[in-house]
Amino acid sequence: MRKSDFQFDLPDELIAQTPPANRGESRLLVVDQDDGVIDSEFNKILSLLKADDLLVFNDTRVIPARLFGKKESGGKVELLVERILDEHCLLAHLRSSKSPKPGGRLLLEEKIEAEVVGRSGELFEVRFFGSRSVVELLEEVGRIPLPPYIEREADEDDRERYQTVYARHHGAVAAPTAGLHFTEDMLQQVSDMGVKSGFVTLHVGAGTFQPVRAEHIEDHVMHSEWFEVSEELCDQVRSTRAAGGRVIAVGTTAVRSLESASRDGEIAPFSGETDIFITPGYRFKTVDALLTNFHLSESTLMMLVTAFGGYRQVMDAYRHAVDERYRFFSYGDAMFLTGRAEQ
Repeated sequence: MRKSDFQFDLPDELIAQTPPANRGESRLLVVDQDDGVIDSEFNKILSLLKADDLLVFNDTRVIPARLFGKKESGGKVELLVERILDEHCLLAHLRSSKSPKPGGRLLLEEKIEAEVVGRSGELFEVRFFGSRSVVELLEEVGRIPLPPYIEREADEDDRERYQTVYARHHGAVAAPTAGLHFTEDMLQQVSDMGVKSGFVTLHVGAGTFQPVRAEHIEDHVMHSEWFEVSEELCDQVRSTRAAGGRVIAVGTTAVRSLESASRDGEIAPFSGETDIFITPGYRFKTVDALLTNFHLSESTLMMLVTAFGGYRQVMDAYRHAVDERYRFFSYGDAMFLTGRAEQ
């Protein structure tokens, strides 16, 4: 298939620039294999769940990953974290008039001293000096890295709203946005009705926003992200299947984690890198239903969703969402695909 097969027209005014006034007040487009598309509200999501279902969330936590500063020469530099390597080192995108060389010193946010250790492709390894960890320093002075299609600077409200209520493990530079709709009360209601919750961790990198440049999608080189699927979650998946319940992925990052851990046919614990690229024709092994936000035209995530819900069904659903003026992308509305398309 070609990249252009996943193109749709989206008016700029439908790109959500801010979250809804209250978490959970978004709209929900239900895509059912039998009943087609149904307009709903996210607070009615519980009516689509059944006892013995398993909701799988990504519990990564977004770090304030953007820093500004200067090089030894005085030139300005912008640092965007891609991945934390250890307590004092990270991989980052560095933007400046001239790329810093290994050994080059940086002064970030007027107080953090750092050194460029080396380079890995387009990324730079940066070591922070001092006794405090990278995470501590970022939490103190870093800025939330809102996606490039949000055309404003991040503010204090974004520190809370661009974060799921169940975020635990620091490491993402973009939120697993399908989970942004859930409130603590809603999660309690989910539990009360007998629906189980499980967690994967996938640290979303800035690569999630990279465009597909190859015209033929099989020529696209997928970026890698670190993820972990635990033995506990694998047990939950197996018991859910035994009870006749569905494994429902909350977001495409949960899909990528579950399917990466199932590459041998059955889900198994895993911790490491994944560059899985899910496109139409892929045979899903673990995920039975999907809750997701709307994704960018011609993006790898758009390709994943069409692979799951069926190319024609999903493209028709996106056109419906545009016609009905749903809000798109990270702070926008949600879509629930009640089952995967037959292959």
